[in-house]
Amino acid sequence: MSKVIISSLYDSPEFRMACRQFDQAADAISLPESIRDRTKHPRRCIAVSLPIRRDDGSVTLYEGYRVQHSLSTGPSKGGIRFAPDLCLGEVAALAMWMSWKCALVGLPYGGAKGGVSVAPAQLSRSELERLSRRYMQELIPFIGPDIDVPAPDIGTNEQIMGWMMDTYSNHIGHLIPSIVTGKPLSLGGSQGRREATGAGVAHLVCRYLTDVLKTPPEHATIAIQGFGNVGSEAALALVQNCGAKVIALSDERGGILNPRGIDVARALAYHRYQGTLAGFEGAEPISNDALLTLPCTVLIPAAVQRVITPEIAAKLRCRLLAEAANGPTTYSADKVLEQRDDIEVIPDLLCNAGGVIVSYFEWLQNRANEYWDRDTVLTKLFAQLDRAKDAVEAQKRKFKFSRRLAAQTLGIERVAHAKQARGLFP
Repeated sequence: MSKVIISSLYDSPEFRMACRQFDQAADAISLPESIRDRTKHPRRCIAVSLPIRRDDGSVTLYEGYRVQHSLSTGPSKGGIRFAPDLCLGEVAALAMWMSWKCALVGLPYGGAKGGVSVAPAQLSRSELERLSRRYMQELIPFIGPDIDVPAPDIGTNEQIMGWMMDTYSNHIGHLIPSIVTGKPLSLGGSQGRREATGAGVAHLVCRYLTDVLKTPPEHATIAIQGFGNVGSEAALALVQNCGAKVIALSDERGGILNPRGIDVARALAYHRYQGTLAGFEGAEPISNDALLTLPCTVLIPAAVQRVITPEIAAKLRCRLLAEAANGPTTYSADKVLEQRDDIEVIPDLLCNAGGVIVSYFEWLQNRANEYWDRDTVLTKLFAQLDRAKDAVEAQKRKFKFSRRLAAQTLGIERVAHAKQARGLFP
């Protein structure tokens, strides 16, 4: 394996993990040295200071970032994350993974990611709006419908995308709905966008249960860590569309367990009202770590990155690990899973690609000024996921790769080929 070179600008556990993954994949496909660093490292990064006037009249300064990893195949695409511990290295890693993901599922995008180091729950609605608009204002020179198209991520939502679209549109002088995706329907959002990532996870889980594990979905038990947009929508879809039984759910404060099955719709209503799953009747409490090692058919980490450590990987008792979050399994933990060889993995590049696919559909609809119904969107989504799944399985069989390495090599190779075809600008 070639030497892992880590840029001091982006150095973080997440970026080191992404670089190790890249080097392993590049070695596996004998990627020429002349193209490796150009394919690995981000094209550009932006760091901004965001002074915001608080409701009490004081001023607080926040730090914001945007990393555009690749622009070789089209505008860059990626979410905006509001999280208290966000750093530039984490954003850069997420942008790298997004480049590979877009290439894997056949989208004409490069990868990007952005965000603000802030705890959004500690802001009032008016403070959150001011922060969102200021962040977008600072990015205007670097983004556009043909340059970089943001979307929601952890800590952001449809309303924030609406504020950001309005900020950009006011600067340009007329409405530009295609500047962001994941907007409210009334502002040009797409049917199916809110549930796209979770619905895609559920679709792939059902496909792998049937095709690989030879297990009817209605006989499967599901444990989901993370009950935000992705985890909750995946849980609903698995119950409603596949007939699976969800036995455990968790959020950042802990989780709930009922081996006989949780009423997911009622749990979602409770969570929306209480802001937590704690105290939900009809289930017993369970910690996040304990949830990860429950005996179940399918484990879905749907929260944040790096939760499946080597220690956790050795204790997993699932048959299928479906990575709904970005980078939930560390590089070392992945080696443990490969040695165990008793757990099938749907890697994050494939598993959670539903969100960016439907974001692409939203961008297309905005630019054509036409809109599709929900059934059309989801039918197109599932067809595109199935094509990507088939490509990953073919790569896995052809080269005897792990499923993760198959997905990574497909994505990285496509990005590298685009860079080679364009050449190196003098």
